[in-house]
Amino acid sequence: MRALFIALVTISPLCALAEIVVPIRTIRAKEVISAADLEIKDQVVLGAVTNPDDLIGQEARVALYPGRPVRAADVGPPALVDRNDLVVLVFDRRPLSIKAEGRALGRGAVGDRIRVMNLSSRTTVVGFIRPNGQIEVK
Repeated sequence: MRALFIALVTISPLCALAEIVVPIRTIRAKEVISAADLEIKDQVVLGAVTNPDDLIGQEARVALYPGRPVRAADVGPPALVDRNDLVVLVFDRRPLSIKAEGRALGRGAVGDRIRVMNLSSRTTVVGFIRPNGQIEVK
């Protein structure tokens, strides 16, 4: 029995530490993360980001504190449109294409759905942010 126990202990995998990415300074929400803000730490944390390339260029959605693990939900693509920005509303159904000026009522990145107020009619519409910063209304 003792030999069986020793064999199981030597054959079983040992718990190895994984590398996770942690900030080296406090990163506030809405701040874009750079390589200088991050370091690698040997620690096992489920759900923590392990590749620094996944975080570089992303925007913090919540405050990130030094030495604490960063989860994928804590970051996202940087916002292209901020609240109260003047934007162009685009309605495009061939052959009809309408453009109007609007004011963003929220903030978001490319592909996000936000509310925008049409400045000429004062009507609130919902649209998706295009890569050029225009809002596509469907």
